[in-house]
Parts: sequence; structure tokens; C-alpha cells
Amino acid sequence: MSLINQQLSFSDVADAFLIHGSLQSPAFLDGRLAAGLALHDLAAEAWLNELCDALGVDQPRDPESAEVLLAWRRQSLEALAGEALNYEPLLPDEMFSLAERARGLQEWTLGFLEVLNDLDPARRQGWSAPLREALDDLEGLAAIDTELEESSENENDLFALTEHVRMAAMLLYTEQHPGKPQVEQVEEPH
Repeated sequence: MSLINQQLSFSDVADAFLIHGSLQSPAFLDGRLAAGLALHDLAAEAWLNELCDALGVDQPRDPESAEVLLAWRRQSLEALAGEALNYEPLLPDEMFSLAERARGLQEWTLGFLEVLNDLDPARRQGWSAPLREALDDLEGLAAIDTELEESSENENDLFALTEHVRMAAMLLYTEQHPGKPQVEQVEEPH
């Protein structure tokens, strides 16, 4: 199975976790991945080591599993760095209940913040006010009530919160990687 042009879903990664005997949600680790890529240009080998530690294994079970786990990193990096600005956190989709999706968003946020909380506070002070504000909002999001009833209002609220974390991740990435993605074309004077 080649994952070169395939978009991985939450379920694809969760299945790879199951192969390794883990029932944990990929959302927490995806939050860590997004922050790690934004802050440290998290290398593929370091990512694989972090995943293996989280899954309680020495190495991926087989080449196909390793390919999925590495494709997950590559997909996130390409989306964060791409001009399309189409990064999406790896979260449970519509096949899951609203409460499960809210828990996934909360777990993603906790993973993202865990990486940020390991930073020297002085580094954070150099960030733009919009970025610091977006990240402060994530602190509140980490404490949301995830026992949501199925309703269009709750669905819309969850969508808005998901959009907020998506934008916070992209803002963090773009501030740490000036010029990436190149979203504005500056005309050269003639």
C-alpha cells in the first residue's frame, strides 16, 4: 500500500495504533506533532521514536505501519508549510459522536500545549500578540466540557473551536518559519 498521494484519516492512524496494541486516540499525539513541527522542525526519526515510546514498542511492527506513521508526519508538515493553508488537525470525523469529537479536540489541544509548555517562557514573549492570544485561548479550550449532546448548535460550536486550533497551529508554524508558506506574492518594481 503506497501512501504517497493518499490523505490519511484519523481512523487510518488509529488502526496503526491498534496494530501496536494501543487503544489511545491519535489526537493527543497529533497535537504534539503539530507543535513539534512548528517549533523544532521535528525530524522523521525523532517523530518515529516519540510514537514508539507512546505506543510502548521498540520499533514499528512492520514496514506498512512505519509508512503510515511517517506519512502522518509528512502530511502534517506539507499542510503546515504549504501555500494552500489547508492544515487540519487529525481528529475524529463525523463517524464519531459529537462527544467523542469534542474529546479528540481536547486531547489534541492538550498535546499541542504540552510541547509549548516545555519552552522557555522568554521565547514565547517574542511571539506576536495574535499568536500569544490564540495560544492563551487554547488553555481554556483544554478545559472544555466534552459531554456534548448531539445538536446543530453544538456541532457549529465544535466546528468553530476546531477552526481556532487549526489557525493557532498554522500561525505558530508561520511565525517560526518566516516566508513559509509563501502566501503573498510581492510584485517586483519594474
